Amino acid sequence: MTNYKIIKGFRTVLGRISLIDKQEHIEQAARALKAIAHPLRLKILCVIGDQEACVQEIVEAVGTSQSNISQHLAIMRGKEILHTDKRANRVYYRVGDARTLQLIGMMREVFCGQ
Repeated sequence: MTNYKIIKGFRTVLGRISLIDKQEHIEQAARALKAIAHPLRLKILCVIGDQEACVQEIVEAVGTSQSNISQHLAIMRGKEILHTDKRANRVYYRVGDARTLQLIGMMREVFCGQ
């Protein structure tokens, strides 16, 4: 029987802090962190937030070329961070997992004091 104890929001296992305890969750977390580790990708995610945006809206908000934005969007799609919805001749991007938005919110609190 595993001995669990809660200490200030962290679950401990036999006295050791266990932040993430399943390999599947570790892989998901690592994939999310890799996807947002680039400053431009983080900025794109901040622009999209909990809404959706097409490439042109993201280009205007971020201020770089469409090809550069498209490359980073493709990376985040490949890592299943972003999902798409095609309507007429535009593709709209949205964050696929609310936990990614929570992570960005926590980073904003820690690094921006907000």
